[in-house]
Amino acid sequence: MATAGLSLKLVVEASRGAVIAVHAAGGLARGHVQALRLLRAAEGLCRSAVAVLQADGGKIMTIEGLANNGELHPLQEGFWEKHGLQCGYCTPGMIMSAYDLLQRNPDPSEREIRNGLSGNLCRCTGYHNIVKSVQFAAEKMRS
Repeated sequence: MATAGLSLKLVVEASRGAVIAVHAAGGLARGHVQALRLLRAAEGLCRSAVAVLQADGGKIMTIEGLANNGELHPLQEGFWEKHGLQCGYCTPGMIMSAYDLLQRNPDPSEREIRNGLSGNLCRCTGYHNIVKSVQFAAEKMRS
């Protein structure tokens, strides 16, 4: 695709090899799964198939951007402490979806957490520990 002579690259393609780190691999480059979740200006984008022109001027955040000075973000800590991760395939998407949810609702119910994560699929767990991980993070972020 091209518009006005500009190549319409996907954000995931344009950011590879750039200064920022992007957690992406294989089928993610075409939006086949949600293991890559981008957040743009407090608007969770549910897929990696976002054209660079759509993201122009916006702040792009990935899971690597959550840690602060080497300290895990409460969501990353929660997934570690409450065993919310198994193989790690869905973890970036789950954490970024939870981050988006907690930015909008710092004290979500279990149902709201499950709804907020509903666009992500985990092949390893029954989601119980993932929900517990988000609850852990929400409590820590509130205190």
